[in-house]
Amino acid sequence: MGPVHLFELISQRSEWLSLRQSLVAGNVANANTPGFKSKDVIPFEAVLNRANLEQTMTQQGHVKIGMGNVADTEGTKKTDSMVLHSGNSVSLEGELLKAGEASRDHRLANTVMKSFHRMLLSTTRG
Repeated sequence: MGPVHLFELISQRSEWLSLRQSLVAGNVANANTPGFKSKDVIPFEAVLNRANLEQTMTQQGHVKIGMGNVADTEGTKKTDSMVLHSGNSVSLEGELLKAGEASRDHRLANTVMKSFHRMLLSTTRG
């Protein structure tokens, strides 16, 4: 197993959470739009599974590891929700739950980042 690039991983997670929050806001904004289909991003685990792990070496010991582009995950249509008679599939309760999850996960990612940063600073300061 290679090194874990924590800062890059948390950055990707934060980008994914921002995209999800944006789609949730769009779903809520279109809750009364006839025929609007609720959208969500693919799970973050799937983003990690399809991460671009191509390695390029310019010198011995230099390895570039990419995580792929989170923006590629935008807007997968949701099919498990109930469709109203207007053709709209937005559930305000479900969107509220997703917004709460995204907020909680974003706080967790920031807390982990801050803790790791403090730990890194304490090791360099001595």
